Amino acid sequence: MSNNVIEVKHVDKVYKLFDSNKARVADTLGLTRKKNYKEHYALKDMNFEVKKGECVGLIGTNGSGKSTILKIITGVLSPTKGEVNVDGRISALLELGAGFNQEYTGIENIYLNGTMLGYSKEEIDEKLDDILSFADIGEFVFQPVKTYSSGMFVRLAFAVAINIDPEILIVDEALSVGDVFFQAKCYKKFEEFKEAGKTILFVSHDLGAISKYCDRAILINKGDKIAEGTPKDMIDIYKKILVGQEPVLRSKVEDAEAAVAEVEASSKASESSKGVDSEGTDTNWKSNYQLNPNVNEYGDGRAKIVDFAVIDENGTYTNAIMKGSTFTVKSKVHFNTDIENPIFTLTFKTIKGIDVTGTNTMYEKCDVGLCKEGSEYVATFTQRMDMQGGEYLMSISCTGFDGVDFVAYNRLYDILNITVVSSKNTVGFYDMNSQVTVEQVK
Repeated sequence: MSNNVIEVKHVDKVYKLFDSNKARVADTLGLTRKKNYKEHYALKDMNFEVKKGECVGLIGTNGSGKSTILKIITGVLSPTKGEVNVDGRISALLELGAGFNQEYTGIENIYLNGTMLGYSKEEIDEKLDDILSFADIGEFVFQPVKTYSSGMFVRLAFAVAINIDPEILIVDEALSVGDVFFQAKCYKKFEEFKEAGKTILFVSHDLGAISKYCDRAILINKGDKIAEGTPKDMIDIYKKILVGQEPVLRSKVEDAEAAVAEVEASSKASESSKGVDSEGTDTNWKSNYQLNPNVNEYGDGRAKIVDFAVIDENGTYTNAIMKGSTFTVKSKVHFNTDIENPIFTLTFKTIKGIDVTGTNTMYEKCDVGLCKEGSEYVATFTQRMDMQGGEYLMSISCTGFDGVDFVAYNRLYDILNITVVSSKNTVGFYDMNSQVTVEQVK
């Protein structure tokens, strides 16, 4: 396998989808010659290689096939077609508690998993203290794992996976469980693995982690490998897929640069087809996003938010913004009656509902004046993204004052998820962008 430790060659994974259990049983028992099912390709002609010592990230939307290919690589699933070659001892953390016996204690599961991976009792004895120290779940290690919280479960599972000295570590979204300190400890272990020349292959929706830790990223969509290359290039393409601007498939794309160029071209073509006005705005911005179906909308109806957009520094409609870059939020409002000095607002909060930051046209001393009935206005907020990497919820509204009374004309709370992609996070919600020097004085 030369310097490759993982080779995926022309892999397909096909599932049969039956209309009823009766049809499934008939097919299983060979009682019908008629094809009574639909074929679903979870993977289509998947090809990629992972070299020794690489940290490679798999990214893509839900249902794209990321977890399926990891299960095939680790032998949990068999491919319908194609082959996978692996050179090295694999430790995999694919699903929460996969391979754990719910009735066994934590200690018993450590020995069970170690034995399954080919270690003797003596070898596991030598690693036990490191595993227990890393998991840090105290006396719960002597209790049945069925009594564990999800956080304790993943702590123990990850501690076993990462402390048995594997040559290849495969992780599927496991780091999304557990507190920030445990996640930091896991990523520190990632770095130690890389320095030791170990290989890491992992799936994550945390684009910041992909950007910071991966040498290379592979983008998968609807069972196809779209492209592979630097994390930045793959994240740029992925952001466009998230808003429906899908690039051509790998059969037409030779490398990541071609994929990026293809998506940029399709983006410009899409702009032309929508009819861009003299200010560079179109009339259907929000169709580029997956909106919150449970948005909290209310107001007295004297004004209505009819469209909005989030646009990155490259002019792309996206809800994924690179930390440190400039981005724009546009809000278009239709006025159903005359309103004097309406206030356009923009707010970001955490997914737990904590307000992070926000502003409005009144704070920014941008007086709108009289908006006549039937008119439409667009408020444009342009700023640098300095929030920490992570997931946020965006809210917009049009409010104002009727005499001395504050009035909400139309509010859209938590209308859109915003992902901030970062390779460096500091403490709290915001990065102070400190310039730091340290000098020896004696």
